Amino acid sequence: MKWNVLTDESQLPGIIERSHVRPQVIYKHSSRCNISSIALRRLENEPFPETIDFHFLDLLSYRSLSNKIAEQFKVHHESPQVILLHNGEAVYDESHLSIDMQEIVEQTTLLSK
Repeated sequence: MKWNVLTDESQLPGIIERSHVRPQVIYKHSSRCNISSIALRRLENEPFPETIDFHFLDLLSYRSLSNKIAEQFKVHHESPQVILLHNGEAVYDESHLSIDMQEIVEQTTLLSK
């Protein structure tokens, strides 16, 4: 699994641009939260689809970036959280133990229909 690590707001325009070509997933992680660690492990234990780009945000280190993502994509901030971007918009988000790779894949499949 290869994560693209998010550390700066300047990365967001590129992610938005790429979301017009292929789905982009942002995973917001808190290293102080056991549920976040469980959700991360569950994601990493599944095969990562080659058709989706995955971005990792350590929200404790980059809280202002996390807030910017919530504001820009109009999603309520949660931790842990996955946000699926398509055509520049958040089309799906999920949090806590509801984060599931199969669900992410299913959501991206719906986008191509």
